[in-house]
Amino acid sequence: MKYGLIGYPLGHSFSRGYFNEKFKAEGIDAEYINFEIPRIDDFMEVIEEHPDLCGLNVTIPYKEQVINYLDELAPDARQIGAVNVIQIIRQPKDKVKLVGHNSDVIGFTQSIEPLLKPCHQKALILGTGGASKAVCHGLKNLGIEPTYVSRIPQHPDHLSYGQLTPDVMATHQVIVNATPLGMYPKVDACPDIPYDLLTPDHLLYDLIYNPDETLFMKRGKAQDATVKNGLEMLLLQAFAAWEIWQR
Repeated sequence: MKYGLIGYPLGHSFSRGYFNEKFKAEGIDAEYINFEIPRIDDFMEVIEEHPDLCGLNVTIPYKEQVINYLDELAPDARQIGAVNVIQIIRQPKDKVKLVGHNSDVIGFTQSIEPLLKPCHQKALILGTGGASKAVCHGLKNLGIEPTYVSRIPQHPDHLSYGQLTPDVMATHQVIVNATPLGMYPKVDACPDIPYDLLTPDHLLYDLIYNPDETLFMKRGKAQDATVKNGLEMLLLQAFAAWEIWQR
């Protein structure tokens, strides 16, 4: 059996090492492969050229683009509008059914929930890509009101970084970095938020897991904010992906 990951680039990928170690440790006759495709148009070639492929993960930049190639979406993936797990169902006469799921929302929700306090009523989501949509869905499920922040807001309800006033920062005490800013090797970058307005009541959650502590997190810690990286989310979404593939 084969499983794999589609995205571009994939030099930072955690999944291949994680799943191949899992297969070896548990005696599972399977292999996990990276499919670094420069265009989403190449996606169906991956499916057609690997008839023993049983499931895929999806990462940047294809979590939204891949939806057009799928036959069906699970309810969470449909509501979120992004897919990070594809279930490949082999049918008679060599037909293939592709079902999209979102395990990012599971990983994010389960990993942030233990850190939440009663004061955490509103959140800022930095970035508007596929991962941010799972974060938004997860926050709503937890009863937290999310607001997107981007350099050039595409929606009237979104904020720009220049609109992060003292009042906004005081009322939005959960801040999630869903951008690639600070990811290895560009570890000296971070989102342009007013870090001096952070307090011990703030929770900074970074979806990045390499490096372990991003500049976003370091600047939060300097203000005594609670910080967390995305490694646990990654592990939890991988557990959920494996369960989806075994259905």
